[in-house]
Amino acid sequence: MQPATTVHNDPTQSESTADAAGGEILCITSSPRRDTSYSNLVAMRVLRELRQVYPGATVTIRDLAANPPPHIDDDFVTATRSVAGARTERQRAQVELSNTLINEIVAADVVVIAASMINLGIPSTLKAWFDHVVRPDRTFRYSASGSQGLLRGRRAILVLSRGGIYSGGPLRSHEHDESYLRSALELVGITDVQSILIEGMALGPEFAERAVDAAMRRAGAVAGVLAAA
Repeated sequence: MQPATTVHNDPTQSESTADAAGGEILCITSSPRRDTSYSNLVAMRVLRELRQVYPGATVTIRDLAANPPPHIDDDFVTATRSVAGARTERQRAQVELSNTLINEIVAADVVVIAASMINLGIPSTLKAWFDHVVRPDRTFRYSASGSQGLLRGRRAILVLSRGGIYSGGPLRSHEHDESYLRSALELVGITDVQSILIEGMALGPEFAERAVDAAMRRAGAVAGVLAAA
């Protein structure tokens, strides 16, 4: 799996300015359409808006469509959950990848997740990313009162594209992308979550164009909300 792309902060910015401006932004893209993806298009607009608000930020982009993480299996479970830990080369490689993905989100102040709805849910590559990132005693822990997220204080922006209208109306009960993402982020302690929805992309070019325009405008508004927080 190839490393993520990192855009370093402007060296003219002082360290204190970068910290105050949210020094680390992690962007996760997952659409198999990649450069023609609506969610990726709007996510890049979100990043541009965030760079205006946080000029000293370092941006890390992990493209899960180009470099999909493997789905977890028995080796992964053995390496991360058993007392013996990783024993084979393959198990050690899986732990190393999982640790890398976890370190990226741990370092982030803001996490942007772009996803297109596929069969009512998120892309399987994004689910695999969460399976690598959501690990006991790394990003959450069990307690007598339930699970406790260890990534509190971070903020997230969800950029979600959908062929139909799932935020309301007769398809509302079939929405399983935003609800899953919010629950998974809450599990690791990230509860400050803003959503940008791009809906009705299969309802004709005029409808799609209006939806993208609205999402682009909301990108600026969401960045403004984070700046004011």
